[in-house]
Amino acid sequence: MSSIRCRQLCKTFKQGDEIITGLDHIDLDIDEGEFVCLSGPSGSGKTTLLNAIGGLDTPDSGEIHMGDIRVDQLERGPLADMRLHHIGFVFQAYNLIPVLTAQENVEFVMEVQGMAASERAQKARDILKEVGLEGMEDRRPAQLSGGQQQRVAVARAIVSHPDLVLADEPTANLDSVSAGHLMGLFQELNQHHKITFVISTHDKRVMRYARRLIKMQDGKIIGDEAQ
Repeated sequence: MSSIRCRQLCKTFKQGDEIITGLDHIDLDIDEGEFVCLSGPSGSGKTTLLNAIGGLDTPDSGEIHMGDIRVDQLERGPLADMRLHHIGFVFQAYNLIPVLTAQENVEFVMEVQGMAASERAQKARDILKEVGLEGMEDRRPAQLSGGQQQRVAVARAIVSHPDLVLADEPTANLDSVSAGHLMGLFQELNQHHKITFVISTHDKRVMRYARRLIKMQDGKIIGDEAQ
C-alpha cells in the first residue's frame, strides 16, 4: 500500500499578518519501493509535504492517496492505525520519550502494535546494534548525544519494517561516518525489504543515495530527476 499519489496539494500558514505558502498545487507520484529525496532551501515545503503524506497535517485542498486509501479524508482512528502499522517517521526533533530507555523507546511502537514482549525486546536489541548503539540500550535520551538520540529515533522508525519511511533531515546531527552508515542501512532496507523511503534533506551526502531527487522551492516542485 506504499505507493503515493498527491494531486493539487495546497497548504498555507499564517505568520502574523503574512500568509506563507507551504504547498502550491503539488502533483506527485511515488511508486512502491522508491528511494526519494526532497531537497530545497528552508521554507521550500519539504517538511510540509512529508507531514501531509504521513497524515500529520491536512492540506487545505487536494488529494493524497496511499495505495487505495484516501489519506486526507481518513477519520482520526483509521488514520492513527494507518500510521501505526504502515509508516515509520524520523523527525528532526527526535520525539523520544524522556522517561524511557533507548530500548524502551524502540519497543514502544511494537508494544502498541501488540507484539509479544520477548519478540519486541529481541527486535529492539538487534536494530539498536544495527544503528551502532549496542551497549546503550538502557540509557535514557538525556544520557545520549544528539546523534545517538537520532539513531534511536531511526531504529524506532524502521524496527517493524513499515511500508513507508518518512524522514525529515535524518542526518542533521550525525558525523560523516554515522551518516554514511545510516544511509547504507536505509538503502539495504529499501532494496531487500522494498520499504519506500521519502527523505527531506539539505545534505548532499544523503542526496547521493537517492534514486530520485525532487527539488522544491516556495511550495512548488521545480525539478524531478532520476539518479
